[in-house]
Amino acid sequence: MRGSCCPRNTQDRAVCMTNCPTLIVTVGLPARGKTYISKKLTRYLNWIGVPTKEFNVGQYRRECLKIYKSFEFFRPDNEEGLKIRRQCAMAALNDVRQYLSVEGGQVAVFDATNTTRERRGTIVNFAEQNGFKVFFVESVCEDPDVIAQNIVQVKLGSPDYIHCNTEEAVDDFMKRIKCYESSYQPLDEVLDRDLSYIKIMDVGHRYLVNHVLDHIQSRIAYYLMNIHITPRSIYLCRHGESDLNIKGRIGGDSGLSSRGQEFARNLSKFIREQNIKDLKVWTSQMKRTVQTAECLGVPYEQWKSLNEIHAGVCEEMMYEEIQEHYPLEFALRDQDKYRYRYPKGESYEDLVQRLEPVIMELERQENILVICHQAVMRCLLAYFLDKTADELPYLKCPLHTVLKLTPMAYGCKVESVFLGVEAVNTHRDRPENVDVQRSTQDALQTVPAHS
Repeated sequence: MRGSCCPRNTQDRAVCMTNCPTLIVTVGLPARGKTYISKKLTRYLNWIGVPTKEFNVGQYRRECLKIYKSFEFFRPDNEEGLKIRRQCAMAALNDVRQYLSVEGGQVAVFDATNTTRERRGTIVNFAEQNGFKVFFVESVCEDPDVIAQNIVQVKLGSPDYIHCNTEEAVDDFMKRIKCYESSYQPLDEVLDRDLSYIKIMDVGHRYLVNHVLDHIQSRIAYYLMNIHITPRSIYLCRHGESDLNIKGRIGGDSGLSSRGQEFARNLSKFIREQNIKDLKVWTSQMKRTVQTAECLGVPYEQWKSLNEIHAGVCEEMMYEEIQEHYPLEFALRDQDKYRYRYPKGESYEDLVQRLEPVIMELERQENILVICHQAVMRCLLAYFLDKTADELPYLKCPLHTVLKLTPMAYGCKVESVFLGVEAVNTHRDRPENVDVQRSTQDALQTVPAHS
């Protein structure tokens, strides 16, 4: 629950006592990865359960102007342009206030250049008046290759350049950057020593962290110190079909079925054919993932954090048995599958917390194969694909299928590869009737077939 933000007696300012909303403010020249950082940070914070929303001032400007003509709009001596940009920034800040003060948001990400000390001062005053904490995230990069790559990957797809050829668009955007350079005032260790911020230099080669005030700011700084932009692929799959899968029993620690073993051999062949440079392999500590990895013939690392969700008193039971012995629990889980915790077991919400160190380490890695379990794979997939807590427990992660995730500028490309070995279906959709008084037939409506 959010704490109170009480005004001081001496000044007309709101002072954050505990859990005040946080306003994250990006700083930096165009094409320095600010929107990439904003989107990634928003996705991460929502995934760990902190309601977060991004406010991109460029979008407000596009809605206001409709048609972008050229870099001339951004010239420092363009009075009309300055006026419109200021109006757009204030419109975005008004929406930030609505989100954090009325709609129950906890973190807002204000994504803009914010290159002058005057603009940042305006934002700080706004935050103080509304009882928000401010954390600045500055991206500084002078590597021309990184800047050029960012322009080509991201900016050319912008609505601003929809009617331009590549050469014209790059030329215009470089001139747009020049418009900001003359007035850019980076965060300064002396002049801005009282501000809370992280300065990311040359896409993560160096960091400067200053005056971190609370837990959420420290988590943001830690997360940003773990991400990188090196091209890579993340391969996710479940273990091969297990003996308990065939019987329709959840959890447990059984070994692979004969078809599961065949999948493991096919997975080994698939990975060899991919010819992946410096591939790392992670598994859980459960038999079925370890047996799947053994067939690869390469070193692998076992993570207890990757173990399947623990079903508590329902471990190794069939859904039909859970309905028979614990009908109330079965209905409650269907009502809110993400937050429901099995008696003496775990919820998906618990699982996300358990998997946060895995996500941090995944962000640090390059090419990697994670052999895991249905609920675990759903949580990992929800992070990379920006799925909500309601969507997460129903993501389809079939057996004997590999998902290849390739992080892109503002998202993730997904390729699904079925490895040619049939397996039982373990996916159970949410039934129509989730009432605690429902019939057994209604409760078992979506249970997949099994032996």
